[in-house]
Amino acid sequence: MSEAHFRKLERMYEDAQINRICDGTLAVRDGEADLKLPISESYHHPLGAVHGSIYFKALDDAAFFAANSLIEDVFVLTTNFNLHFERPVSEGTIHAEGEVVNDNPNQLIAESVAYDDNGHELARGSGTFTRSKTELTSDIGYE
Repeated sequence: MSEAHFRKLERMYEDAQINRICDGTLAVRDGEADLKLPISESYHHPLGAVHGSIYFKALDDAAFFAANSLIEDVFVLTTNFNLHFERPVSEGTIHAEGEVVNDNPNQLIAESVAYDDNGHELARGSGTFTRSKTELTSDIGYE
């Protein structure tokens, strides 16, 4: 895969509306993606730790972009995602690392792990991804 493809995926991530709320930074490589998501108090549930939906977003994004790094013509879709919460976090940055573990013609399987600033594992997930019919174009921020 090409470096240009990886940079376009990163820009597509940055331009997504949801990432104006959850402002992270993404780095994409061949079959891998790393996401850094600074924690905001607006992500907290009533007990003062990050809500599980934020863990899901970080893990799914890392796995998703790892998968889409291997597909240059169309957007991939998450068809299933399993999540294991391990430890709460309330400040700092969530570091999510995604990696494709199985690439076949019908689906890709990617795993991701989230860590806190001290390297403690917060959560892990695995997902299946499939090719959509939506082409990667500037209309969806792929530029």
